[in-house]
Amino acid sequence: MQEGKLTLVLGGTRSGKSSFAEKLAQGLGDRVLYLATAAVYDEEMAQRVKEHRRRRPASWVTIEETIDLAKVVEKYAQEYEVILIDCLTLWLTNLLLREAQSDMGSVKEAFILQEVEKVAELCQNTAANVIIVSNEVGLGIVPDTPMGRQFRDLAGAANQIMARYAKAVYLVIAGLPVELKALALPMK
Repeated sequence: MQEGKLTLVLGGTRSGKSSFAEKLAQGLGDRVLYLATAAVYDEEMAQRVKEHRRRRPASWVTIEETIDLAKVVEKYAQEYEVILIDCLTLWLTNLLLREAQSDMGSVKEAFILQEVEKVAELCQNTAANVIIVSNEVGLGIVPDTPMGRQFRDLAGAANQIMARYAKAVYLVIAGLPVELKALALPMK
C-alpha cells in the first residue's frame, strides 16, 4: 500500500478553511469522499450544511458520521483518492457530548485523545490523500464554563496530534492560507 498524505487545515470561524480544503481536494483526485461530522440540531446548522453541500462538486460522495470516524476511514480509504473530513472540532464536540462518556474528568479527555490519535494514524497510513479541517479555537477569549474550557483544551490537543501526523499544515486567516509546517521550528 502506498502511503497517502495527511493534510491539516486550521482556521477560525468563516476564515475560508473549508473552501480552501475543498480546492485542495479537487486538485488531488477525481474520486473524493467528503466525510461530514456535523450533527444538525437546529435550522441555523441545517443552513450551514446546505451551503457546504451546494459548494461541493456533484461527483463527490458524502458520508455523514458524527462519532466513528476511524470506521469510515478504514472502510472507504481504498475506494477514494481523497478523503476530506470536515471537521475535527465538530467531531470532538460530538464525542464530548456523547452520553456514553458523560463524565467531565480526565478519563473522558484521555478517551477522546486516544480516538484522535487512532484517526490520525489511520489517515497517515492510508493510500488516500486525507484532508482534515479543524477550528483553531484557542486564540479567543477564555470560555466562562468548565465544558467550554475543556472543549478549547481538547481542540488544542487534538490539533497538535493531527499536526504531528500531517505532512502539511495550513492556517487560513481571512481567506489566506499559510503553510505552517514548513515554517515551523523543530521542537526539542
